[in-house]
Amino acid sequence: MSIVVTGATGQLGRLVIDELLAKVPADQVAAVVRDQAKATDIADRGVELRVADYSDPETLAGAFQAGDVVLLISGSEVGRRVAQHTAVINAAKDAGVARLAYTGVLGGPAADFALAAEHKVTEQAILDSGLTYTFLRNGWYTENYTAQIPVQLEHGVVGSTGGGKVGSATREDFAAAAAAVLAGEGHENTAYELSGDEAWTLAEYAAELSEQSGKEVAYTDVPAEALKGILLGAGLPEQFADILVDVDVSGISPGLLAGGSGDLSRLIGRPTTPLADTIAAALKG
Repeated sequence: MSIVVTGATGQLGRLVIDELLAKVPADQVAAVVRDQAKATDIADRGVELRVADYSDPETLAGAFQAGDVVLLISGSEVGRRVAQHTAVINAAKDAGVARLAYTGVLGGPAADFALAAEHKVTEQAILDSGLTYTFLRNGWYTENYTAQIPVQLEHGVVGSTGGGKVGSATREDFAAAAAAVLAGEGHENTAYELSGDEAWTLAEYAAELSEQSGKEVAYTDVPAEALKGILLGAGLPEQFADILVDVDVSGISPGLLAGGSGDLSRLIGRPTTPLADTIAAALKG
């Protein structure tokens, strides 16, 4: 039996591996990767590599073994994820894994915005499979915003959130929760609503960035169509621009990404990383 992390060379996957290796011996961890060459550093730490591709169900046949505890990290290809996730679920069931954990979205079935649709279908597919599960319903990553700091310092912060709050946390916070659930006990057939301890508005984010950078950064709330135009002008594909606008309008504005359950800090045994700390780290580079 191994703890198996899929998508292990992605940003979240690598952090989950790090967290697991602080908890269990490396020979108890396996990493499912699409490109073995990108995972040499993981293998060098004693982690078993299993090569498979979400989009190629035949490769998934050897990715899991009976008794494994598996983390299915959701795919990044919006529009293709249901088929990809279903292939993983089927392979996990065929192998007889002990438990399947899945990184979904905050709110689960109640998340009424477009980006949540594939997550909701995936959760239902896991329920229908009969597998023992743990749903890790992740909120928004703080890095979704801090990664844009160079642009924000030049042009300000723009959104269509209408003053709604974001209960964000860092990828490291979410990775720590995943590792706790994978390596721990008592998480069977449970859904966790994972968010930061404190929710904030984009205006508050801009104010914090202003204070720490020493440069005035304003937040401008604009209509959805105006935000889409700005995103398209920045070079984003239209489908991705539509998703981001919808997150603001249908997710953040009505409070669906504010969180507040406290599940994340309870799982990781510490407070979640404050917004100010994540901004400070990003400014230091």
